[in-house]
Amino acid sequence: MEIERINKGQWGKVRAFFDLRTQEGLVVKGFKIVEGSKGPFVGMPSQRNSSGEYHDTVWAETELKEEITRLALESYGGDIMQGAEYAPASPAEEPPPFNDDDIPF
Repeated sequence: MEIERINKGQWGKVRAFFDLRTQEGLVVKGFKIVEGSKGPFVGMPSQRNSSGEYHDTVWAETELKEEITRLALESYGGDIMQGAEYAPASPAEEPPPFNDDDIPF
């Protein structure tokens, strides 16, 4: 796996959007790096339903999610890594919701 494209910035708590390319050539778009209360984490691609709630559209096992997070944070680098030890979010934690205004493109 590798980071295909990364768009850094600040949109609320979102610090970057990125796409991921698998070894098989599949590109998954719409991942985000979010600054959480326990440090940065990767939010999976999501879609808003008719009631305005966001739901993940891509699911990954814990080990794969941790690998994606490691790759993303290494690729992002810089300030987000300083002062925050990465600890993967527990499966019960939901990433904070965001709206269409948070998307930079």
